Amino acid sequence: MPDLLETAAEPSRRRLLQLLGSGEQGVSALAENFPVSRSAISQHLLLLAEVGLVQARKNGRQRLYSLNPHGMAQLRDSLEMFWTTELDQLVADAAALASPTHASPESQENSHDH
Repeated sequence: MPDLLETAAEPSRRRLLQLLGSGEQGVSALAENFPVSRSAISQHLLLLAEVGLVQARKNGRQRLYSLNPHGMAQLRDSLEMFWTTELDQLVADAAALASPTHASPESQENSHDH
């Protein structure tokens, strides 16, 4: 199964998620917002559905797509976990750099000169 964050990060798929945020839409209506074929948009939607970010329902011959609330909650959780981990690492790195035991090579060289 493709990675949720990786799938949502691709620009066309990210735009599809934004468009679907305003409500359920068919492939043709969504495709009007892109310079690629309707078929290409369908492929993006299938991948988004595969990872659980969108859902489709049939209405006659048309397939209507909408955001999958459960999948979007998982995406939000993944993003929060990613940023929390990244920010924790940034704080740890900043603390290590600010600690008195961490001296830059330049300051170590200068202290040996005296």
